[in-house]
Amino acid sequence: MSADPAVGVVDLLLPAAREVRVGAPSAPPRAARSGAPARAGLFLAGVLVLVASVAASTRIGSADVGWSDLGRVLGARLGLATEPLPPLLDSLVWDLRLPRVLMAALVGASLAVCGTVLQAVTRNALADPYLLGVSSGASAGAVTVAVLPLSGLGAGTLGITGGALVGALLSFGLLVALLHRTGLDSVRIVLTGVVVGQLFTALTSLVLMASADADTTRALTHWLLGSMAPARWDAVVVCAVVTPLGLAAAWLCANALDGLAFGADTAASLGIGVRRTRLLLLVVTAVLTSVAVATVGAIGFVGLIVPHGVRLLAGPLHRVLLPHAALAGAVFLVWTDALARVAFAPREIPVGVITALLGVPLFLLVLRRRGEL
Repeated sequence: MSADPAVGVVDLLLPAAREVRVGAPSAPPRAARSGAPARAGLFLAGVLVLVASVAASTRIGSADVGWSDLGRVLGARLGLATEPLPPLLDSLVWDLRLPRVLMAALVGASLAVCGTVLQAVTRNALADPYLLGVSSGASAGAVTVAVLPLSGLGAGTLGITGGALVGALLSFGLLVALLHRTGLDSVRIVLTGVVVGQLFTALTSLVLMASADADTTRALTHWLLGSMAPARWDAVVVCAVVTPLGLAAAWLCANALDGLAFGADTAASLGIGVRRTRLLLLVVTAVLTSVAVATVGAIGFVGLIVPHGVRLLAGPLHRVLLPHAALAGAVFLVWTDALARVAFAPREIPVGVITALLGVPLFLLVLRRRGEL
């Protein structure tokens, strides 16, 4: 691997250097105009694949759910004149499987967008949403609330989610405080994020070892590995609001991301407010990651692998790359969660284990194709 992992990102962006513009819009190059229909077709195909994946994955599980059964559930919820399913089967589809699959799609999209943004902001091809230590902070907050008697919050879903959000915000606040004097350059962000992540990981282990019993430790360890099983409609609604807002904020900064991928000096020469833009994008990734971790636990490799794969198909420009990465991340995690449900049925394994098992060889393949392995 090369000494500077960011070189790979810059190399990918070099063919698009002339298309980077900040400020007043200009006429797109002829190549960009000719490629627009192909990119639109690719995006439409991604949407169709995502819809089909959500529908197909909803049918997968220990109990058989036919296409007609799925249609009857959706028809009944939409007020159509369809024959209702038996209550048990209706609850299985509507209350358990459908929110789980939709949550997988939303979390996958969030993590992929975060990885895409961080790889540009830090100029580090190995960056992913956990680079900032936010997931470690969220884990520490959730474990603390679950294990320790904090004002009677207990270990309910609401308490764990709230603790995870607080821990994520604390870890991000510590990161910003440590970078306040030294600046937000790529090397310092990477090193400081690793330090913050290790600190909160140690705190999580300390709380578990000091206060948790065997059953609680086992349950929390399963949650920390990532699982879509706790997903319910209230959590889906929260993610359905946060994820599009985060994607929109990142997409509005697409030109700035193109400039930042070349380095702070180049971005500043193009008129980008480097410090302000970096801080904004780090806040966006921190919020998206904390909501995902608070809901389903820590899931790795999605934000690391998906952007590299999509970049090969959609190109390096972020106004195109971001929405395609969101679609690809959603499809990837939907099918990964389906595999986690059926691979060792009737026993379910954490989806984070599957993403790691799939992510390692895929990442090695990416490195090999980029000539870094």
